[in-house]
Amino acid sequence: MSYDMQPWLQKIDEVIAKGPYKNDWASLSKYQVPEWFMNEKFGIFIHWGAYSVPAFDSEWYPRNMYQQGSKVYEHHIKTYGEHKNFGYKDIIPLFKAEKFDPDEWAQLFADAGAKYVVPVCEHHDGFQMYKSEVSHWNAAEMGPKRDLMQDLTDAIHRKGLTTGSSTHRIEHYWFLDGGMKFDSDMTEKKWERGDLYWPSVPGPENHGDVDAMPIDEEYLNDWMIRTVELIDKLQPRILYFDWWIQEKAAKEHLKKIAAYYYNRCTEWGQMGVLCYKYDAMMFGTAMPDIERGSFKDAKAFYWQTDTAVARNSWCYTEGNSYKGVPEIVQTLADIVAKNGNLLLNIGPKADGTIPAEDAAILRGVGEWLKVNGEAIYGARPWRVASEGNYEVADGSFSDASAPEYTSADFRFTFNGDAIYAIAMAPAKDGHYLLKSFAKTTEFNNNAFTGILKEITIPGYEGEVKWSVNEEGLTIEAPEYVSGNPVVFKIIAL
Repeated sequence: MSYDMQPWLQKIDEVIAKGPYKNDWASLSKYQVPEWFMNEKFGIFIHWGAYSVPAFDSEWYPRNMYQQGSKVYEHHIKTYGEHKNFGYKDIIPLFKAEKFDPDEWAQLFADAGAKYVVPVCEHHDGFQMYKSEVSHWNAAEMGPKRDLMQDLTDAIHRKGLTTGSSTHRIEHYWFLDGGMKFDSDMTEKKWERGDLYWPSVPGPENHGDVDAMPIDEEYLNDWMIRTVELIDKLQPRILYFDWWIQEKAAKEHLKKIAAYYYNRCTEWGQMGVLCYKYDAMMFGTAMPDIERGSFKDAKAFYWQTDTAVARNSWCYTEGNSYKGVPEIVQTLADIVAKNGNLLLNIGPKADGTIPAEDAAILRGVGEWLKVNGEAIYGARPWRVASEGNYEVADGSFSDASAPEYTSADFRFTFNGDAIYAIAMAPAKDGHYLLKSFAKTTEFNNNAFTGILKEITIPGYEGEVKWSVNEEGLTIEAPEYVSGNPVVFKIIAL
């Protein structure tokens, strides 16, 4: 299926020409992260697709099944047979989503306390989860034979939540290149634009090298057109890109996509959020995203972390290594205190059901937010972001193990007339000391010099005893056994 690109390219140019944003960094730097996003704080990320069928290793199954000698390669042969007889394209008919209930999903996300939802609409595998005019390899025509993303978007809107879209298409350029190196279903013919396996060129030795390889102009145009189709079809308020848009060869097309998206958002009357990783975009032209990590300190700019309920995979796999609810709540508190949002990923099964473990975690987070949401939603960083002994690693991929917080570790936000001190772990004896509120008569040392009036615990009706001296604010609170962070609402005169 080789569609006519010209009408698409002409439309892109026209939208950019007539809108306030042009495809250059100077124009795009007029962008500001919208306040609605800074208020929502917590979203759900979804990795779901044909790669969910094998439920093995990770969402990189489509690539690794063609990497000779890998455990995924061996697993594929053992489970499905030789690659020349059963390749990735043959997994797609097994992806049926026969139990998918978008309203049930949307209700779960609302119960979790999430305010926005960002499903991956096309992953590196190149299979679109929505009805498309540019390729037959989409869920509306194959596999489920249903426009999954449109149905999900409609259900999420019915719950009053914000929707976004994630596209990881650009990495498809080389993602399946392993299948071209031996006798597989990928070596049957010469692939053309619109084919699932097109173009499968040899990938770079180092995927982090921003100048590693040229990218064919036809492919870049196709990537841009697919992204524009997604923008116009689903009107996402969050547009999320994975890391490989940082390539030098993709820069000019990336600028055009950003200008197109911002101009469309302007037409719709509500500015959206474009997410990027590392330094793929000029600082200030979109919102940076940190994968599976955080910042050590609060930032003056707004940002987001994307992480998952499982440590080992973004998609559903059998035997996932799950995080606990307390860890995820700690992550949320840490990020919000440092001027960011949390995008938490789940991995539904191929049949369209959400695993019990994923659902239980989401409901657990929702129960905490139901009581303590005033410290999160609409909150902003306080004058001090944190105190305590545990130091968060600076940067991506730091969630391989759970953080070792104690009741001496706090994160701070403010909202309305209150300061919120979030104890990252409950104290067994109910005794807390917050050094950031130590009493002082020195007014030139950047210390807190306000006068405290009242301290309460959301959801607790009993009296909270407290006192302030030169050591800090001492709070005697009831014993908490849940393991989740404890929130103190502090009112000053």
